[in-house]
Amino acid sequence: MNLISRIMTVGGFTLLSRIFGLVRDFLMARYLGAGMAADAFFIAFKLPNFFRRLFAEGAFSTAFVPLFSRALGKDITPESQAAAEAFAGRVFSWLLPVLILLLIVMELAMVPVMLGLTGGFDNSTPEKFDLVVELGRYTFPYLVLISIVSFYAGMLNAVGRFSAAAFAPVILNIFMIAALLGFNETEAQAARMLAGAVSLSGLAQMLLLYASVKRAGLNLTLPKPHLSDDVRELLRIMAPAAIGAGVMQINLLADVVIAARLLPEGSVSWLFYADRLAQLPLGVIGIAAGTVLLPSISRLLSADDDAGAAREQNRALEFTMLLTLPAAAALATISLPLIATIFERGAFLAVDTLATSAALFAYAFGLPAYVIQKILTPGYFARKDTKTPVIYAAISLVTNLILNLILIRYFAHVGLAIATAIAAWLNVALLYFGLSRRGHFKVELRTIKAMIRHVAASAAMIAALYSTESFYIPYFAEDGLMRILALGGVVTLGASLYFLILSIIGGLKLSQIRLMLKRAP
Repeated sequence: MNLISRIMTVGGFTLLSRIFGLVRDFLMARYLGAGMAADAFFIAFKLPNFFRRLFAEGAFSTAFVPLFSRALGKDITPESQAAAEAFAGRVFSWLLPVLILLLIVMELAMVPVMLGLTGGFDNSTPEKFDLVVELGRYTFPYLVLISIVSFYAGMLNAVGRFSAAAFAPVILNIFMIAALLGFNETEAQAARMLAGAVSLSGLAQMLLLYASVKRAGLNLTLPKPHLSDDVRELLRIMAPAAIGAGVMQINLLADVVIAARLLPEGSVSWLFYADRLAQLPLGVIGIAAGTVLLPSISRLLSADDDAGAAREQNRALEFTMLLTLPAAAALATISLPLIATIFERGAFLAVDTLATSAALFAYAFGLPAYVIQKILTPGYFARKDTKTPVIYAAISLVTNLILNLILIRYFAHVGLAIATAIAAWLNVALLYFGLSRRGHFKVELRTIKAMIRHVAASAAMIAALYSTESFYIPYFAEDGLMRILALGGVVTLGASLYFLILSIIGGLKLSQIRLMLKRAP
């Protein structure tokens, strides 16, 4: 398949995962709301996710996938596959004991870890701190399991098999949905069952990916840990990548720490729900593009095809902005009815809708930047340059922290979302000019023209939605079928207008769609 087809394959499964995720979040809002149990669960869930994104999907993947792809070569042969499998085995022999050791340490140290994250919360509610420690111990085994999942996913992606890894997150959502539906008598009980479901889903995902690796004909042995030259090279690349990924995750974790320590109860939950909706297009579009680009560019560069690598990035940028710009515009324009329809019922009140929609409005402005980052960073990682993104990420982190402390004084939790969006755009600017200065990447004139058309069509869509706001807003006043139908109508109207206007101004032609979907010979 060509690049766009591969992105759409990963994006399609990711969309399925996000749909299940919305159902999960709908149930979480209903049974947890935005109070003590919700805050405790979100913080406990954030902890293994922090390490997962730092190591499994961050430093490890960015180092392992290019090296595994290089061992495979542009044209996979039995000999090159055997060499790649041997390399993977040597890596796994180190990865597994490190993960187990980290799990033991964190389980024993959960009290001081959570104390550092939350400050112990308010002294008048010690049960909240006890709950977050308990939930943290339930969720942390997920890190070990999902790290192994990421290892298997890297092998599969390198050989062009993306479906299983893209589907795996659906399992997490299914387990969490089942926990919420089966155990919701109290908010605390629901939180405990959710935490247990997280780790159980990690086991199920690991078994799925293991079976997929076997079906792909990839064989993995577990030799005695040995610091071979290629493992040393992996560690050399991982070290700055870990710092870079850590900077970005600290950036996100800083929002949680500040919200938990300095802002009213519920702020962590409001940011979580808003971020979940912002993550929907990011996961479907941006993460899918980054997942496909890294092995694709790595194999092109192994054959000294720099022009081909730059061309792949430009096509990915065109395609992702075709969908990301209207998505960001829509999230900002209809944030209030969107939050009300999906979350406002049960323990999630109208005041929570207002607070969450304000955060979503701010996150929406950073959405294109989050996606563009996924397009640009493979240009560094595929060249085994993990140091430069670290510097740029550090600059963005410092900017975010400074803006956090300034903006929360005026905008409370929304200030954290605004700071995150600004820092994301700064990182995009640094990444682009870094690649451009080295002659590794430049936005083509064709891509610039395409994005101008995407912006124009998105602006027209926003104008149309705002001009008809007085007509559709009354339908969102009360929960029920009418609210759901109204949201469906607004989304359909906006999407139809966007693609109609884009077609009129020459931004989308049938021949282009066919070319996007065309399979490579």
